[in-house]
Amino acid sequence: MISRREMIAGSGALAVGAAISGGLRQALAAEEGAASARGGADGHRPVITPNGSSLPWKMVDGAKEYRLVANTFKHEFAPGLVANCWGYNGQTPGPTIEAVEGDRVRIFVTNELPEPTTVHWHGLYLPCGMDGVSGLNQRPIRPGETFRYEFTLRQHGTVMYHPHHNEMLQQAMGMMGMIVIHPKTPDRAAVDRDFSIMLGEWDIPVGQSTPNPRAMNDFNILTMNSKAFPGTAPLVAKRGDRVRVRFGNLSAMDHHPIHLHGYQFTVTARDGATVQESARYLESTVLVPVATTRDIEFVATEPGDWAFHCHMTHHVMNQMGHDFPNMVGVRPGEMDALTRPLLPDYMTMGVPGEKMMKMPVPKNSIPMLSMMGPYGSIGMGGMFTILKVRENLASYEDPGWYEYPAGTQAELVESGTR
Repeated sequence: MISRREMIAGSGALAVGAAISGGLRQALAAEEGAASARGGADGHRPVITPNGSSLPWKMVDGAKEYRLVANTFKHEFAPGLVANCWGYNGQTPGPTIEAVEGDRVRIFVTNELPEPTTVHWHGLYLPCGMDGVSGLNQRPIRPGETFRYEFTLRQHGTVMYHPHHNEMLQQAMGMMGMIVIHPKTPDRAAVDRDFSIMLGEWDIPVGQSTPNPRAMNDFNILTMNSKAFPGTAPLVAKRGDRVRVRFGNLSAMDHHPIHLHGYQFTVTARDGATVQESARYLESTVLVPVATTRDIEFVATEPGDWAFHCHMTHHVMNQMGHDFPNMVGVRPGEMDALTRPLLPDYMTMGVPGEKMMKMPVPKNSIPMLSMMGPYGSIGMGGMFTILKVRENLASYEDPGWYEYPAGTQAELVESGTR
């Protein structure tokens, strides 16, 4: 058995790839063919996991049966950055598990990692022997083994799952996922759009391809569903839709204040528990602490492309925004030209965003500013996405950039002298 010390020491040299065996892959495909077509919960609006999926299930002997495979694979965080990750069923975060309060669930977990693991069902009421803490509630699942977790869901709300064996390494590599338990009797207004977003943070050194599990503070990739902007999918809604967004945070160290532009919302659930209407109030930023979940709701009344992001300023930058000298306020003069024979394409921080967008970066890296919008570079990266609200949508596919009605957009009224 590989020790924790050996795994951490060797993490930078792991040669990981897609590891689901052919036989198990075929078995999973057969299971999915017989499972619920959408992986959601019968009779309830399915949850949307941007850049992700829901876990299929099928009924067997009165229980909803699910299958998770803990494995290794390559994952794209954003165009230009691919890393070796660990997760479930070939993705990080793992597929969202949906069920209904009162369901009997049976979850088979197969371990295809190079070390033992377990699954902890974070926030669930269940028998102690199903809680998934290695050495305390069960022996670990060794490589090649399959364990069964089975229990009845006695609550509803948004909770999570992750390992409780060598979690510093395994969660840092991407092993986490969301669980949505729909209420047997609805206790909140019905919604038209129901999104699930796992917040995360990673340390992937520039030019490298394996996350560093020893990082404790200087994380340089901040993600929504393990994607950094511009890799994050937009949240699309029709005007008038009631929207719910479920956030989970399994970051190693950081809380995340998530801010929505142009709207106010109410927090309708905390850690899977519904907030009574008398205790709700309007706000535009919700703090999602480590190891917690928050559900927010609003009605999409305002058309447009609205920024939706963590308000920690370094959490909306990508790799190239960290660990470089502070040159703000420096008048470079000819310094850039004199430096380029040693550092080709050197550019002093503080130049216009469009120039930074064109600055070459090392292989398998992404720049601090990473996407051109309709009016220039979008000054955000990392834990950032866009809420796209439109009047008359034929579908919920990405509708492209918003077209502003005349008289509704800021415009130039006086040219500067510089």
